[in-house]
Amino acid sequence: MTDQTQVKRPETTRSQSEATHEAGPHGGNRRTEPGSRGRTTIADGVVAKIAGLAARGVPGVQGMGGGFARGMGAVRERVPGAGGQSVTSGVKVEVGEVQTAVDLSIIVEYGYPIVELTGDVRTEVIAAIERMTGLEVVEVNILVTDVKLPDEEEEQQVPERRVA
Repeated sequence: MTDQTQVKRPETTRSQSEATHEAGPHGGNRRTEPGSRGRTTIADGVVAKIAGLAARGVPGVQGMGGGFARGMGAVRERVPGAGGQSVTSGVKVEVGEVQTAVDLSIIVEYGYPIVELTGDVRTEVIAAIERMTGLEVVEVNILVTDVKLPDEEEEQQVPERRVA
């Protein structure tokens, strides 16, 4: 993430009666709730998956990621057993103590108003992350990397080989 997308972490005074927050072993956050009997740790990858699934679910989002990520996804799709494109392709997150920031790279289907679509994506991603993790989403930055034209799918198909 760039310096401009730093997660703002509020300064808090810790006491035994308040919830404590520490960095988790996998880059996530640990949360000890008052009166609880343990900690809950949410890894960065979990937040990234939630964001990726929420963004892909918005009508008009054709795909995620930039050129390199899309190329690697296309290779994975053709290799048997390698699986399709990763859910977290085109998603970067920064998880703080109680807040998170998200950067998304999306591909828009032609005909959808980009400003409205990115607003819908932002709303869905924020709602999904806050509902599922309890983290406050401080920002969702969206980079539109491409517009998928209706006839592009035909152009991208590999032509059949003719045997002479």
